[in-house]
Amino acid sequence: MRIAVFGLGYVGVVSAACLARNGHTVVGVDTNRTKVALVNEGVSPIVEKGLEEILRNAVDEGRLRATTDANEAVQSADVAMVCVGTPGNGNGSLNSAFVERVCRDIGQALARVDGRRVVAVRSTMLPGSMRDLVIPTLEEASGKRAGADFGVCFNPEFLREGSAVHDFDDPPKTVIGEIDEASGDVLAALYEHLPAPLFRTDLGTAEMVKYVDNAWHALKVVFANEIGNVCKVAGVDSHAVMDIFCQDTKLNLSPCYLKPGFAFGGSCLPKDVRALTHYARSHDVETPVLSSILASNELQIRRAFNLLQGYGRRRIGVLGMSFKAGTDDLRESPLVGLIEFLIGKGYELSIYDRNVSLAKLIGANRDYILEHIPHIEKLMVDDPCRLIERSDILIIGTAEAEFSEILRNVSHDTVILDLVRLDNALRERPAYQGICW
Repeated sequence: MRIAVFGLGYVGVVSAACLARNGHTVVGVDTNRTKVALVNEGVSPIVEKGLEEILRNAVDEGRLRATTDANEAVQSADVAMVCVGTPGNGNGSLNSAFVERVCRDIGQALARVDGRRVVAVRSTMLPGSMRDLVIPTLEEASGKRAGADFGVCFNPEFLREGSAVHDFDDPPKTVIGEIDEASGDVLAALYEHLPAPLFRTDLGTAEMVKYVDNAWHALKVVFANEIGNVCKVAGVDSHAVMDIFCQDTKLNLSPCYLKPGFAFGGSCLPKDVRALTHYARSHDVETPVLSSILASNELQIRRAFNLLQGYGRRRIGVLGMSFKAGTDDLRESPLVGLIEFLIGKGYELSIYDRNVSLAKLIGANRDYILEHIPHIEKLMVDDPCRLIERSDILIIGTAEAEFSEILRNVSHDTVILDLVRLDNALRERPAYQGICW
């Protein structure tokens, strides 16, 4: 395949060299004449393990060259790959000026070519950037239409400095956000040999993935450091602690707990976070990330209330109020917190939870219900049909399998607020809303 790589910085030069090594014909494009000259001499403009030899061999074998002429590069390419920088501004916003400038150059070149080209953006950009910046700029400059006259993809990179060549050859995943299937097919062909899962998705999802990765990596570093600081004052070896922590790939290093939804609760997490942060404070150790966990959790409860309040309806039915499905445990259940809040604001509530109903009679929560939330107990119904009849809004509080069947008979006028993403089929309903999807 013939590929024009725009931007000979870190991502661009690694991508250009590795694609050329893999047998493609690559032209690197940059406004910096020094970088262009270095690449044409077979010299890498960056220091990266293993890159110099790959680049030099590709140049010597005629598969890689560089130019400052964007028009000439696009004329001779099947794919125009955008790898320019997106630096941060002083206020934290993203500077997309380089992307816009390159897209304008590519668009002007597209106006002069016959045949369909694909523009693939690898520069890290926030969700909506392809829709609001890249595609309009390309269409305006070319006079052509994205998806019809030329293809568009967003193809985030996952290259770490110091191991970028290895990461290019053995990435954790390959993500292609595509405007249409034909555009995605072209990009997928570039990576079909890689030993990594391939995800083809929409543009916005692909844009967001890179930010989720980087925010998660940053959070892991800070989390480990805060744990280390607490361990130090406790006289505990933080590395021994985290080595054991990282051995758990069923819960700690896994997809567990990483599903967007409602707040956490139960007898362990809230209590233990409080105890750990109190211990840190008592030893004058600041833990801003750990100390923000419960505050963020409370905000998710407030978010649910704000969504409900926006509908202006007063009769609410709650399906499930334990802290998670398959349990009768109400201790620190965020659903109980939301219910308490709604009662205080004068809403009419009906609650159905088969597990909690049994717990009233025989479970360990019996005393808790009688002593702490007797007013909530009086709102519970044993028949979900009665709850539906009494409610203009239904809250799905836990992911019980029976709720999917119950909701099949609900009027389309009834608002459903889903806190657990119970059933994707519900998302087709006109009055459905997920708490964070």
